[in-house]
Amino acid sequence: MTYILGGWQSDFAAKAPDGQFFPLLQSATAGALEDACIEAGDIDTIHVGNFAGEIFTGQGQLGGLVTSIDPALIGKPASRHEAACASGSMAALAAMADLESGRYDCALVVGAEVLRNVGGQEAGLRLGGAAWVGKEVVGEPFPWPAMFGRIGDEYALRYGLEHAYLGRIAEINMTNARCNPRAQTREWELTRESFYQNDVHNPPVAGPLRRYDCSRITDGSAAVVLASGRFAESWARRRKVDLEDVPKILGWGHRTGAMLLEEKLAASRPATYVFPHLRQTILDAYRRAGCRGPADLDVIETHDCFTISEYLAIDHFGITAPGMSWQAVEDGVIETDGTLPINPSGGLLGLGHPVGATGVRMLLDGARQVSGRAGDYQVPGVKKAGLLNIGGSATTVAAFVVGTQD
Repeated sequence: MTYILGGWQSDFAAKAPDGQFFPLLQSATAGALEDACIEAGDIDTIHVGNFAGEIFTGQGQLGGLVTSIDPALIGKPASRHEAACASGSMAALAAMADLESGRYDCALVVGAEVLRNVGGQEAGLRLGGAAWVGKEVVGEPFPWPAMFGRIGDEYALRYGLEHAYLGRIAEINMTNARCNPRAQTREWELTRESFYQNDVHNPPVAGPLRRYDCSRITDGSAAVVLASGRFAESWARRRKVDLEDVPKILGWGHRTGAMLLEEKLAASRPATYVFPHLRQTILDAYRRAGCRGPADLDVIETHDCFTISEYLAIDHFGITAPGMSWQAVEDGVIETDGTLPINPSGGLLGLGHPVGATGVRMLLDGARQVSGRAGDYQVPGVKKAGLLNIGGSATTVAAFVVGTQD
């Protein structure tokens, strides 16, 4: 069992100081250590999630940057993990494997991304490297809206799709973000027309997607301190807290589909779900956590880089039958006072999406929710949180169940 002792997240509305990684990594590491009430010397191993360090800043070797934060970290094993927007989850899974194998007892997982040191369109083009370069979205000025717009078209073809439900997802998440003091859009002033089919306030982008169906370009960092049961037991004893109340990762799933989006879609046409490997990833997390399904969850933080990615998460989590995600939106299931709130943090649409930090931030928000530490966006009575992080066109997918009880 892997425990989450604490963590920290930067203000996603802020740009990285001078477009540099070190301040982001430094603040996340210091904040996580302070929140977890441990010293840098207690860390046995370091895992960093990052997608585009070299592409945007020319900076690699991010594990070395982390060890430079504190003399007590020098000499610790550190490594970087990349899987596009799922990079942070890959770092967390590697740290979990270290802890569960008995190699180490305490791990620092930190995710960071610098994306706002270039213009928005240029940033989008550079992020296109998470698709198969030269084989898909060739010559496309907005690669990822085009890819996820294509997923929206596939949903429309198989099941029918009304933009009103995508718009409502955007409206819910952007409204939730107003309660999050670290959200990129918390002070944005938007009207209802900004979310629906209004070509002036919400112009079309690709397929069924419009401007506010798309997440922001974000700088930011997040970190969590993970621990083995042995370390967590000693830590809880010293702090005079009940180990049962410490957040832990109850279950996880990780699978990788074909690289090309069209290959994934073609292969799934005889199947029940648009992305069978994503569905299986969630089922793996349920099984390892001993969950029967979404009814055992109290909240979900999911990857809404576009509204369609949350829409597909709804049916892949099993909240509705395949293609019926609209029903959960219409019935208010996913709202903060619904039976299974999704993205009370604001999600990627409202909170922001610093690519390599997103998976780590999700773990942090899951831990905050189950321990009652989410502040103004706390959902009452949360015992178990489901998380879903997606890399590329649902190529790399990772799911977690975080809770305070087995």
